[in-house]
Amino acid sequence: MATAGLYRRVLPTPPAIDFASDEGKKLFIEAIQAGTMEGFYKLISYFQTQSEPAYCGLASLSMVLNALAIDPGRKWKGPWRWFDESMLDCCEPLEKVKAEGISFGKVVCLAQCAGAEVEALRTSQTTVDHFRQFVKRCSSSDNCHLVSSYHRAALKQTGTGHFSPIGGYHEGSDMVLILDVARFKYPPHWVPLPLLWEAMDTVDKTTGQRRGFMLISRPKRDPGLLYTLNCKHESWVGVAKYLMDDVPHLLKSADVKDVNGILSILLASLPSDFEKFIQWVAEVRREWDGGIAISEEEKRRLAIREELLKQVQDTGFFKHLVNFLSSTSCCRRVPVFGGNENLHEIAANAYCQGAEILSRKSGTSSCSCCREACLKCENVDGQKTVLVPSATIVNGKNKEKVNMLAPQSLMELFCGAMDPKNCTSTQPVGSNILTALLLTLPPETWCGIKDEKLLEEVQSLVSMDNLPAMLQEEVLHMRRQLYILKKCRENKLDENLSAPCTWGSS
Repeated sequence: MATAGLYRRVLPTPPAIDFASDEGKKLFIEAIQAGTMEGFYKLISYFQTQSEPAYCGLASLSMVLNALAIDPGRKWKGPWRWFDESMLDCCEPLEKVKAEGISFGKVVCLAQCAGAEVEALRTSQTTVDHFRQFVKRCSSSDNCHLVSSYHRAALKQTGTGHFSPIGGYHEGSDMVLILDVARFKYPPHWVPLPLLWEAMDTVDKTTGQRRGFMLISRPKRDPGLLYTLNCKHESWVGVAKYLMDDVPHLLKSADVKDVNGILSILLASLPSDFEKFIQWVAEVRREWDGGIAISEEEKRRLAIREELLKQVQDTGFFKHLVNFLSSTSCCRRVPVFGGNENLHEIAANAYCQGAEILSRKSGTSSCSCCREACLKCENVDGQKTVLVPSATIVNGKNKEKVNMLAPQSLMELFCGAMDPKNCTSTQPVGSNILTALLLTLPPETWCGIKDEKLLEEVQSLVSMDNLPAMLQEEVLHMRRQLYILKKCRENKLDENLSAPCTWGSS
């Protein structure tokens, strides 16, 4: 029995030119010779078809992230780390995207959360001539890729809003190559750049904002290597509001005279579940993926995390926090951060999250317990010993052995945090987390401090100029995350996509 359905669409030509046509091939060869197809090779190597009719934004982004060789830091299937549409769920629930599509601002949010550097512009913020320059720049390099958000009607195509990467540029005819991720509908095709601009210069009725384009590039190093902000737990809304709205108000209204006074005010009101908002980055793997042996790549990441932890502990804010949390008086007024969990419980939480990722069942409640947790030792380069927590995860009826790779000094901190009633033994864990959180706050947070001498001291403590380069990158990444989360909480992602320029300095 015949089943009704649609098998592709006829590409409207003109204005488009099919990439595989004789004319399309001619444009391709000439663009190669002109050097404006350099980005094409990486993109075509990872070209994918969107798996759902509304997944064009997710498919475009995962394709570009893979082309840029950005490591997602979590596994896709088996032992493989790989960006897939199903992994791009931190800024918008996948079920909502599947039903309604995704906005320009949310795609920008996803790209930044995935670790990419993003420069996003709406047509109201730039000109067609500037757009042409951006296209040339990305087409002449494989270090940057451009994703366009446009309305199909301007190209005489069926459908409405759509996302796709730009694969190249032909300067002689002023045409761009659209690598349409809806390959079940239209093949890759060339269109006049001014016409694509018209298609982008349209209003998305859902947001009331104009469409545009984003330039996505690989960061200098992988961000979020030691800490990350978590917007999946329901607590993030309250914590983000406290950090970005309440803290500046508290500092402005209080008459504090020293750093301890500031810490007392801030920590006394800190939401109790803040530790779910800022988290250690834990690398969890199945034991059979590599046993206990540490690969060269894993050694490199462990070394970076070890160095980052040392840099945090060398900051002035860390030293203030250690002294403050160790004081007798603070134990009665401030929660003992990090002391309410021992190593087994911390590892169990990380293992369960890892098991969800490995099974691709994010948010499942079937991960009931972590059994047989223990520490293994692995010698690195014949000298340094790395502690590898290992456990058996019980997920429903299934059991699986997993390892968590973590720097030795981090494990030593956890091992010392066994008594929640003892501030002295537990404060190093909390001081690391809190230091990272305070450094993440935007510089203008502290401007309300009335005492000029104290304001100068605090600005020195949080100044990016006084942080090592590696820690600067870690802090800047979390600041960008915090800014995006603030916009997400206010439902303003599609109003202003750029973080304030002062956020990168203090």
